[in-house]
This record gives sequence, structure tokens and C-alpha cells, in this order.
Amino acid sequence: MAKEAPKIEGYKGVWVFAEERDGGLLPVALELLSKGREIADKLKVELAAILFGYNIRHLVPELGAYGADKVYLADDPILTNYRGEPYASLMQNLIEQYKPEIVLIGASSFGLDLAPRVAVKVNTGLSAHCCGLDINQKGQLVAQVPGFGGSIMASIICPDHRPQMATVRPGFFQPQRKAGHAPSIIEVKVNLREEEIATKVIKVFPQPPKSPPIESAEIIVAGGYGVGSKEKWQMIEELAKVLGGRVGATRPPCDEGWAGEEQMIGQSGKTIRPKLYVGIGISGAMHHVVGIKDSKVIVAINKDPKAPIFQACDFGIVASFDEITPHLIKEFARAAEEKRK
Repeated sequence: MAKEAPKIEGYKGVWVFAEERDGGLLPVALELLSKGREIADKLKVELAAILFGYNIRHLVPELGAYGADKVYLADDPILTNYRGEPYASLMQNLIEQYKPEIVLIGASSFGLDLAPRVAVKVNTGLSAHCCGLDINQKGQLVAQVPGFGGSIMASIICPDHRPQMATVRPGFFQPQRKAGHAPSIIEVKVNLREEEIATKVIKVFPQPPKSPPIESAEIIVAGGYGVGSKEKWQMIEELAKVLGGRVGATRPPCDEGWAGEEQMIGQSGKTIRPKLYVGIGISGAMHHVVGIKDSKVIVAINKDPKAPIFQACDFGIVASFDEITPHLIKEFARAAEEKRK
């Protein structure tokens, strides 16, 4: 039997799940704290960080430095590794006890597992994969999500249930450090026993990245499905090489095996802020554009003059990429050689 919808009265405050890995906070936690601080100030309420793990008390000052007024701290050996059951159960208990009006969770692999579990447990809605958050005139959270194949940006509200929950992809907000902010600590008792948890962590196999994250690159050359083949994809890689940049991609090239998942840019991939972004054979669907919109300079190459990417770029070239890209490679290689001389 479904639970009755909770009353929205009595819910107050903004919470951010501060995800940690190996004793350090994930960047998305600091990004959401900064955005959460902005939202909390608009609503004139407190901002709290939710910190679960083991031997993590040393992270509390950093959470305060990024805007948290208080930290709900659950520090226990049973929380050493993320598992959905204990984490969701703890979060449910805290929400039902303290009644926050907004809960923000990073759309990491763990966050995407945790958020829907918690939403179901507390009988509320969840706006997933958000790329923007704001507060409307009624004081409601407005979550912005690309919809309908990326052709529109949908604004989602949760007017009848609390808390209002959202997951946000890493990279959409800029972390803003605030000096001299010392948060209070609320100790969370962890009344869980290992035998009560179905999932067990036997061993963790860390997989170090093969190369620096694409988010750190100052120059990115990205290709879309319009490139056409793995053979032609080599031109994308060569142009990136002569420019001293990294290769990015939309989802179709990753699905085709031309590029790796770690190179995917957009709502379901990485959010980037390079000094120069060059998009080749990319139509410019909203799902991709939300991941590149903060690039300093955007250059688009596409043979379709009506491609949506031209509405988002600073410089556009209407041409077949396989005709113009070899010339770009040649000229940039020549310029690089002259610079070395």
C-alpha cells in the first residue's frame, strides 16, 4: 500500500550529500555546496552537508569553507565503502527526523544509486541529471533538465512533496570557497549491523585513469556522429594533437567505439570549460551543448547551415569536415613548427 503524500509544512533547510572517496571530498560535493549556499541564502535558511563514511571527521572544516552551516556526520566502519542499503536507510532516518525542504546529490555513480533509493523511501519526487537549479517566486526548487531528445530545456518542480530532490552532474557549477565558516556538527548514530546488510564488499579494485581527465584540458577537439567512421575519426585525434589538446565526443561515437566513455561530453558525460572547444560533425543537441556552454571560445564545423550547434558557437564554419580538417591540421602543424624554431 502506497504511503500518503507528506505535508510540505515544517520542511526547512537545504541539504547537500557530501560524497567522499578514499578520505577526500569529490569535486561535485563542493560544487553543490556552493550552489546550495546560493539557494539557502535566497530562501533564508541553513545549508547542511551530509557526510557518511569512516575516519572522515577531518573533512568537516572543508565543508564549512564551502558554505555549510552544519554537518550531519555519520562516521562508522560499516560505512567505509558505499553501499546503497545502509546509506539510503541513514538518509531516510535523517530526512524524516529533521525535514529538509531540498536535498541535492551529485550524479556520480554512487549518487545515481543513492538518490532514487532515498526518494522512494521518503515518498517524494526526484529530478535527475539536472544542469541548472533555481528558486521560483513561490520558493520552490526549479530543476532544469534537457528533455525530448535534447530539443528543449524542461523546468521541473515538485510542489506537493518534500523534500524536493535533485541529482546534478559534476562540473555544472563552480565551487566557491568561503573563508572563516566553521560549521556545527550533528553526530549521527549508526545503528546498523553487518548481518542486516545484504550486500558485502569483498575487495575493491581501483582503476586509475589512463590519462588526465578531459575536464582539465584547455583545448578540446570533439567529434560527433557526422564524422562517419573510425577511419575518419583519426582526423579528430590528429587535429587535437597538433593543437596540443584532448579529444572529446558525443554519445554516438562512444557507442560506435570510436572514442571511450571517459571522452563523452554532455548531460550524460563530462562538463567542460576549456579555453578553446572545436566541435566537428556535431549537430548540437541540447544534451551536448549543456556540457560545453561554459567554454571560453566555441568553434563549430558542420556542413548543415541549420545545425543547432551554430546557435551556440562563437565561430562557425559551414563545410564538410573531411575537406577542411586536413587543411587545419596542416596549417596548425606548420604554425607549431615555426613556433618551435
